[in-house]
Amino acid sequence: MGKNRRRRSQTLAKRRTRPGAPPGTLVVDPAADSTHVRVIGFGNGGFHESVLTDLNKLDSIRKQHPTVWVDVTGLGSESTLRTLATQLGLHPLAMEDVVNVHQRAKVDEFSDSLFVVARMIDGEDAFQSEQLSFFVRPGLLLSFQERAGDCWEPIRQRLKFHRGKVAEAAADYLLYALLDAVIDSYFPVMEKIAEQADGVEEAITMDRNGSHLMQVHELRGQLLALRRSIRPHREMLNELVRDSTSFISHETRVHLRDCYDHVIQLIDSVDTYRELTSDLRDYYLSTVSNSMNEVMKVLTIISTIFIPLSFVAGVYGMNFKDNSPWNMPELNWYYGYPFALGLMAAIASGLLVYFRMRRWF
Repeated sequence: MGKNRRRRSQTLAKRRTRPGAPPGTLVVDPAADSTHVRVIGFGNGGFHESVLTDLNKLDSIRKQHPTVWVDVTGLGSESTLRTLATQLGLHPLAMEDVVNVHQRAKVDEFSDSLFVVARMIDGEDAFQSEQLSFFVRPGLLLSFQERAGDCWEPIRQRLKFHRGKVAEAAADYLLYALLDAVIDSYFPVMEKIAEQADGVEEAITMDRNGSHLMQVHELRGQLLALRRSIRPHREMLNELVRDSTSFISHETRVHLRDCYDHVIQLIDSVDTYRELTSDLRDYYLSTVSNSMNEVMKVLTIISTIFIPLSFVAGVYGMNFKDNSPWNMPELNWYYGYPFALGLMAAIASGLLVYFRMRRWF
């Protein structure tokens, strides 16, 4: 339980800009990964890929290729980020959002670029997600990742070997391809959670173990984190599809609608399994309560049977002497003891028959 609480606390927003600081203040996280810039230029049958150590070479690469993808990994180098922002003329408010990695998925349009924020799931851990930031301009896509490792390697291979439409497409279509890969990466996590939920449901049916309730609680936490991460993408993609902007072509909007449908499907799945885990929790508690009721019913029946027997034993255990005509004659009767035992047996049998007739057990 403590481990899960620590994992959830890592998803809390930690804004490093001081209150009252000027808008667009760039303050990087000291614990962030070092910054690396990789450039991929493509189009018209050409291809170029390199890791830039000298950002001044970026202009020459952009002149050689119709479309250039600048992929920035790690947000720990403030000087590199400032140089990129200055060289490409990136808006200070957008750059502030880039380094403050608690943003929801959103779209902001500036005069010279379109700024898009998305969240990528970290492997198969629903509690961990990574902020992705994009700047889209004609012939240029600039992406920022918190750390190395992503789901875009198939897209890089398609660009390298000139496979698929993306190899000759513009920057807005490349943005769609990257967003589509990010959204699709949620499906394996969702499938894993679905399998776990089905397994817990079957386990609760077979065995009422206290650990099952912890598993249900863990699943609810994963679904909540997944919902918090994926849900803002619906509004973000809806803006890209419906808002008229010169940075997204009509043809790309058609493909973004398919991406939007995938987000709706994921949200529906998350909501469905959240309801399922709620039902599983209620089902588990009801089975435990029913089991307790069965135990209490048996104990109550036993107690009810022994109450009159205790009364009979108490009456015949008073041992009054026979110096009064009102004393019990059975005390001096030869068959008094068998009579008392038989009376107890008759009362117990009568109660059992009565309980049986009333279907109390």
